[in-house]
Order: sequence, then structure tokens, then C-alpha cells
Amino acid sequence: MPPKAHIEPYLTPDDLKARYRQSRDTTEARRWHLLCLVAGDWTIKQSAEVVGLNYDYAKEIIRRYNREGPSSVKNRSRERQPPIAKSLLTSGQQQELMQALRGPAPDGGSWSGPKVAEWIAEKTGRPHVWPQRGWDYLKRLGVNWKD
Repeated sequence: MPPKAHIEPYLTPDDLKARYRQSRDTTEARRWHLLCLVAGDWTIKQSAEVVGLNYDYAKEIIRRYNREGPSSVKNRSRERQPPIAKSLLTSGQQQELMQALRGPAPDGGSWSGPKVAEWIAEKTGRPHVWPQRGWDYLKRLGVNWKD
């Protein structure tokens, strides 16, 4: 039988169980449940299977709990912010694009996302700019492309 995992005594087993039952966040509830089971003499492997977590992830939850205490159980995924998208064009290039958009597209037709993407690639020297980025700039600059 594998050795019992050590849980730092920040909280009693009854406190762990209470936090598991009171948690409204499912991610946090699963972590509390795992800790509650391991504190009740279950192995990490058994606890992870019951709770539905990967064994290595379960070990990490226990390590983090032992290192940081009850605050480590908190689900931080909602706090993470996506990285700010880096602009392809400088403000001067955006002004230049705005000026270009007032006239016809290089092929003589209307401007579209792919055409703006080609214009951006040409101006910035990039080998490729995705058409979606062209649409993004049309929207960002407030161009009514439906006309």
C-alpha cells in the first residue's frame, strides 16, 4: 500500500469537508473534496479517481495546499486576463489606412477585410496578415463596409 499523503493541518478534516460542501465554484469544490478525502486516509490516486482529476494534477493541488494553505484552493481562472493584443499598425499607419479607406480599394472595388489585410502586410512588410485582422481594423476605424 502506498504511503499516506501528508496534508498540512491548516484546517481540520471537518473544516475541509465543510468547505467542500459550501463551495459554489465547481473547480474549488473538487479541490476541497480531494483534500477532504486525502485527509481522511485515502490515497491521492483513489481520491483523484473519485473526484475525477488527473493524478499528477491532484498531487499538484496537494503540494500547493501544503505550501500556501487554504488560499491555494481558490479558482483563479476567472482572474486571469487575456494578453493585450499588439497592434499591427502604428497610430500614423492607422491614419494612413483611414485615408486609404476613404477611396476605392487598390483593385477599384470596395474595401474588405482581406483587402485591408493585404494593405497592412504591404505597409508593415509582413509576409502575411490574416483577413480577420483586416476586419478588425475596419471595425476599429469605424468604417461602414456595407455601403
